[in-house]
Amino acid sequence: AYMLKYDSTHGIFDGKIEVDGNQGLIVNGKKIRFYMEKDPAAIPWGEAGAEYIVESTGVFTTTEKAQAHIKGGAKKVVISAPSADAPMFVMGVNNTEYKSDIPVISNASCTTNCLAPLAKVIHNEFTMIEGLMTTIHSYTATQKTVDGPSGKDWRGGRTAAQNIIPSSTGAAKAVGKVIPDLNGKLTGMSMRVPNCQRLRCRLDLPHREGRQLRRDHRCSEEGFRGRAQ
Repeated sequence: AYMLKYDSTHGIFDGKIEVDGNQGLIVNGKKIRFYMEKDPAAIPWGEAGAEYIVESTGVFTTTEKAQAHIKGGAKKVVISAPSADAPMFVMGVNNTEYKSDIPVISNASCTTNCLAPLAKVIHNEFTMIEGLMTTIHSYTATQKTVDGPSGKDWRGGRTAAQNIIPSSTGAAKAVGKVIPDLNGKLTGMSMRVPNCQRLRCRLDLPHREGRQLRRDHRCSEEGFRGRAQ
C-alpha cells in the first residue's frame, strides 16, 4: 500500500488505498488480491477470476515456465520481456499474426517496441540492407547506486546516475523475430543513461528522399499512432 501511494517517479497516488487484511488491497473501493508464491502454478488464478496474466517478474520468460500460470487456472499469459521460445508480437508490427489459440506469448522488450515499428516503416518503404541500433537507455534497478564491484564487468560497477555505461542489448536480434526480413541485418548496443533511442541504417534509396516524410506522416495517422512519433 505504501509503495503504491508514494512513488519517487510518479509522485503521490491520488486515490484511496486500504489494506484488506492478508488478502490484498482495496483501491478506490475495488478489491485487488495479491499472493506471495515462488511457483506460479501455486497461485489460484482460476479462483480469483484472473484469465489473462502479465508475467513481468523477468524470471519465467520461457513458454514452459510461463505456462505454470495456466496450471493455476489462467487462460493466457503475456511475457513482458523477450523470450527464447515463446511467439513474439509487437503492436503495429506483427500483431495481426496473433492467433487466439496461442496460450503464451511475448511482447518483447521496451527497446524492441521502440525499434521494431521504426524499422518496419523504413524497410517496407525503402528496403533496409543493414542497420546499427543504439539505445540510450535509462538505467535500471540492477545497476549500482554507488560505485561497487560488478561480477559482469568493471563498467557495470559504476554509479548508474553519474555515468554513461555501455551494455549489450538483444533488441536488434528480437526485431528479426517480429520482422523476419530483417533477421541478421541489425546489430546494436545499449548505453545506460536517461535519454532516448535512435536508429541508423543504410538503405536502397535511389531518388526517393521525399517519400520517407510522407510515409512517416501516414503512419502517424494509421496503426503507429502513439508508437512512432
